[in-house]
Amino acid sequence: VIPDLDGKLNAMAVRTPTPDGALVDFVANLKNDATIDDINNAMKKYAEGEMKGVLEYCTDPIVSADIVGNPHSSIYDSLATMMMGSRMVKVISWYDNEWGYSSRMVDLLIKMANIG
Repeated sequence: VIPDLDGKLNAMAVRTPTPDGALVDFVANLKNDATIDDINNAMKKYAEGEMKGVLEYCTDPIVSADIVGNPHSSIYDSLATMMMGSRMVKVISWYDNEWGYSSRMVDLLIKMANIG
């Protein structure tokens, strides 16, 4: 889909055995060396900053049923972060594919209402 990313990342989405819960399994080759703490700290920073309300940083063990009804578009599972070497990272993010999407549509409507 994005030619510049060809060969630089790999990801998949998995429907889980709940009506609305799903997860993304995302693998990327990084340009610079990193650690699990580096990755998790960056995600936590964004979840508490510019992505607040869209990205949630989770430190608890979770399963698909835990995220049903969660309005965030991405619930980052910090316990699932893995590194292979110092440049290949795998992260897991959960989402309620109905509620999270609907929440972003409401955000968009509010933004549009404030423009007009």
